Amino acid sequence: MSKTALILGVSGQDGAYLARLLLEKGYHVVGSSRDAQMSSFANLTKLGIKDQVQTESVSSIDFRSVLQVLKQAKPDEIYNLAGQSSVGLSFSQPMETYESISVGTLNLLEAIRMLEVPVKFYNAGSSECFGNTDGERANEDTPFRPRSPYAVAKAAAFWQVANYREAYDIFACSGLLFNHESPLRPERFVTQKIVREACQIKAGKQEKMNLGNISVKRDWGWAPEYVEAMWLMLQQDMAEDYIIATGHTYSLEDIVETVFASLDLNWKEYVELNPDLLRPTDIKISLADPSKAERDLGWKAKYTMKEVASMMVDECLRSMPK
Repeated sequence: MSKTALILGVSGQDGAYLARLLLEKGYHVVGSSRDAQMSSFANLTKLGIKDQVQTESVSSIDFRSVLQVLKQAKPDEIYNLAGQSSVGLSFSQPMETYESISVGTLNLLEAIRMLEVPVKFYNAGSSECFGNTDGERANEDTPFRPRSPYAVAKAAAFWQVANYREAYDIFACSGLLFNHESPLRPERFVTQKIVREACQIKAGKQEKMNLGNISVKRDWGWAPEYVEAMWLMLQQDMAEDYIIATGHTYSLEDIVETVFASLDLNWKEYVELNPDLLRPTDIKISLADPSKAERDLGWKAKYTMKEVASMMVDECLRSMPK
């Protein structure tokens, strides 16, 4: 019999790519949204898999809702990708961010504990938990110093997972994923904003692009291959946490330059810096050591920032109205 996977947050970028991967591996996939009847599941439609995913309404901050879907779906694997996903938005919605991420994760863990079912649980952690590491590459033992409400919520969820794993012998792990992009990214994420607006400028539909701090440096990867690492974590004999990243860091200015160059444009002629777009606190440089994932999971990123930016530009040009 095929395995059943429950993906909370299936309508997001990672959820959609993970659903596609699991379907290819023969899983029965149950995907949740807060209101499945009203949700368009646009990303599942874009990937051509909407009709293959069983969709259910689940609010992870409602314990009864969580308990009910676990009883009905009887999943072998649970992937918790739900919750408010924008660092920038978390500053204006800190309570909603904390509840959807931290309380939602706690409800899932407690439901697993109460039902006493042999399920494997993956939690979407974040590189944002590390904050500034003073130029050192973050590994799985690097202390957390979160610098946003989003990062605080993710750090709390991470320790909840670790606590339930150790206290109740639950197979529960967190993936500390560094930035990972794709054409399914919403435009509120800066990489997609840059790609979309640069293509609009190339088409003569926009004159300028406004950005905040372009000196920040991040490790940017390709989302479709990051979801494979999630799956691999749940195929291990023991639950452990892993950093998932490319190991290569670039500035936001590097991305801007790469995107505009792929369109035969000089970015300096079109980009204006706007201080209103600066965050109250931000991570200056994000550095990752993904060697544990390569050693234990056999996973290594194939694409780094320049290939990712190029693939996103190509897809954006293909999807633009003629």
